[in-house]
Amino acid sequence: MPDRARHDDPPTFHGIVMIKDHRPYVIKKAYLKFQKFYANHFLRPQLETLGSGFTFMRPWHVELFGAPIAIGNFATVIATPDKKIRLSVWPDRPGEGHITIGNYCLVCPGVRISSAAGITVGDNCMIANGAYITDSDWHGIYNRLSFGNAQPVTIEKNAWIGDSAIICKGVTIGENSIVGAGAIVVDSVPANCVAAGNPARVVKQLDPAETFTTRAEFFSDPARLAREFMAWEQAMLQGNTIFGWLRHLLFPAKGE
Repeated sequence: MPDRARHDDPPTFHGIVMIKDHRPYVIKKAYLKFQKFYANHFLRPQLETLGSGFTFMRPWHVELFGAPIAIGNFATVIATPDKKIRLSVWPDRPGEGHITIGNYCLVCPGVRISSAAGITVGDNCMIANGAYITDSDWHGIYNRLSFGNAQPVTIEKNAWIGDSAIICKGVTIGENSIVGAGAIVVDSVPANCVAAGNPARVVKQLDPAETFTTRAEFFSDPARLAREFMAWEQAMLQGNTIFGWLRHLLFPAKGE
């Protein structure tokens, strides 16, 4: 068997068979440009700032409420029809409430961030699918008409918030730390550790002497990265035609 994969072999990523993208490269390129246009035209005006080098996937499923909301450089924001991203600021008092997301951050489908006092996410942070970050109770214990108690939340740089985790008011997640999937964090998490459970507790210490590879390194040479992505997409979509794409949309075959 030849070492080089055949042109009609299914595409793989780290050994995982991927569903074939039937779009011609020109259609894929136009779609990516439309996503960037949509983010610039409809989302940027609602944001305090939106940095350069961003990637919004399906930005029409990103919902923004209130202000100020700021997103740094090279953010990757992924939304889906069934798991919208919602960033909301409802100030507890005048002049309070903000959402600030740093550079090189990843925000996955279904993430909700709600601020009444202030939520700050540092550079290189990753927020996984369905995570919820809030700095308020949103109702008082006895006075259900009040906003309740609001306390700022800080997620320090290079932290990783796991799938469906909940970060509650007044919490600080330390630098490099990981919050496990489904954890409910009601107390601050120190730097360089893993916290899990309900309520979340430290279950593992990370070695601060180890070198952490951050998302910033992935974007260290944006021009080269763009060229590599373009070459990869052209290779993956090679041979696709408009007719074949339309045929797939209208009459998909088994296994496609």
